[in-house]
Amino acid sequence: MSRSGLLVRTVGVAAVALALLLGGCGESVTGTPVPQGFGAAHSSDYASLLTECDVVAPERIAEIVGGGTIERGFLGAICRWTVHGAGGPVRVTFDWFETGTLAVEKRTSERLGYEVEDVTVGGRRAVLAQPPADPGSCGITAGFPAGGVVGWWVQYRAGGGADPCEAASVLVESTLDLAA
Repeated sequence: MSRSGLLVRTVGVAAVALALLLGGCGESVTGTPVPQGFGAAHSSDYASLLTECDVVAPERIAEIVGGGTIERGFLGAICRWTVHGAGGPVRVTFDWFETGTLAVEKRTSERLGYEVEDVTVGGRRAVLAQPPADPGSCGITAGFPAGGVVGWWVQYRAGGGADPCEAASVLVESTLDLAA
């Protein structure tokens, strides 16, 4: 095949592909677009990604973990704070996975080698996870009333602070109370 024939053939194939893409491969869908998982009762409590981090007031977080001042770190699907107190900094993390499940959270914690325990917080099933080499850290994830899971992790400096599992439990319960 000559160069000009190859060029004509290439242009022809590209034109046919473009025509198919623009003309025959579309589909109209009726209705109103809604993000996945929305529409259930209470789901509007978390309608804005950046306001999810405000589900428990920063002052309340600091009070629960026994600290004073609090600094916001990362805000998004996973929210982080550093609380300063007499025992040193306390790292606090909140997550909400709209389509998450306790089974996935439990399996993930087990794969990470954490000690895992089924617990109940605020009348809801939950999973407690604690790294065996870090007794100052603990996370609790609970099923959320509108679906998905919410979780809190508390990490005290080595040798300082209160029971991180108790603090994580109170934070989870505070979140569930606000959602009810």
